[in-house]
Amino acid sequence: MRRFTVTGTCIPEKNYMVDITEKLDQIIGMIELGQYFTINRARQYGKTTTLSLLYRRLKDQYMVLRLSFEGTGAAAFSSDQAFVFYFMQKTANFMKFLNVPDTLVGEWGDFSGYMPGEDAFGFLGGRITELCRKSEKEIILMIDEVDKSSDNQIFLNFLGLLRSKYLESLEGMDFTFKSVILSGIYDIKNLKLKLRPEEEVRYNSPWNIAADFNVDLDFSPEEIATMLAEYEKDHHTGMDIGIVSRELFFYTGGYPFLVSRLCKWLDEEGDGSWTAESVRNAETAVLASENTLFDDLIKNVENDPELKRVVRDLLLEGLDIPFVQSNETIKKGVMFGIFSSKGSKIRISNIIFETYLYNHFLIENLLGKPAPVNEQPGFVSGGKLNMPRILEKFRELVLKERG
Repeated sequence: MRRFTVTGTCIPEKNYMVDITEKLDQIIGMIELGQYFTINRARQYGKTTTLSLLYRRLKDQYMVLRLSFEGTGAAAFSSDQAFVFYFMQKTANFMKFLNVPDTLVGEWGDFSGYMPGEDAFGFLGGRITELCRKSEKEIILMIDEVDKSSDNQIFLNFLGLLRSKYLESLEGMDFTFKSVILSGIYDIKNLKLKLRPEEEVRYNSPWNIAADFNVDLDFSPEEIATMLAEYEKDHHTGMDIGIVSRELFFYTGGYPFLVSRLCKWLDEEGDGSWTAESVRNAETAVLASENTLFDDLIKNVENDPELKRVVRDLLLEGLDIPFVQSNETIKKGVMFGIFSSKGSKIRISNIIFETYLYNHFLIENLLGKPAPVNEQPGFVSGGKLNMPRILEKFRELVLKERG
């Protein structure tokens, strides 16, 4: 029996999942064009599941090398040689599970030709050339959780190697990966690097060959309905799929983790009904629960005073703030999934985040913590929050969201 899950990769045979075929088709279109790109989205946005589904779709046509930097120790990034050996060993181990000739795997993983003191990335570049030249299938490289080490100079050297080989291959002067897909929270094209505390932060663009990734990973109401339809086939609840999917979208904004979390509550802790009212009950229950996404949400806000100020201005003072992508604070809010990038004004990306953050700031004020709230008419009077006015304004915002 399949279940809803909010931990790890979703597996079609084990979990109820949204049908994201159209999104996958868009990404595969980029791959077929030979593009290099980064899937950068907030935590628990379905990035790893997307890579898993892409792998299933591509593995027969291409040799897909799918890696992750999750759990990679610092030793792998201690030197160029250490990283090159780590990368080659990890990919060689993965090739053993593919239909790759043993001779090709053996040549790739053979370090006997490496001479002490040799340029390690030059050695790796030569091996990539030979692997791609001899392989019967074009090769796609996928690396998940890349920002675990994205501020490391050695990782940037690796990106520089991929960039150089990509540019040379365009002129017919090299063989390299057909497409490279990096996945993480941060946009690798705009890395800031600070090697030591005393150094000035500087931008690096070793990944400026990458194409923009504009595929919308939010779930639409229609996509959510595909998951509910599969659930209804198994459980026969009698739900109105259209109503329930729209209600789930209203509260979550299509944030994948939140959609699955509400559905999981309805399936495992609800009263068995799937109605607009039961979705509202699920939203209330989830807001009162603990989870790693909410922990990250608060951590990201509290660790950045400027981001916190902007969020407070939006929620407690009702300010209209233009959406300017070049602003670092706004860009960071979008990257963490807090702000929506849709429209001319910034807004909190979904009702659940909006309510959770509002409650967080409200409790902060009630407990007497310093709060940088300006005394604006109607919201703050004599240093105290005008709670009836704030609740009225929040209700107006919710009704506006509902349309």
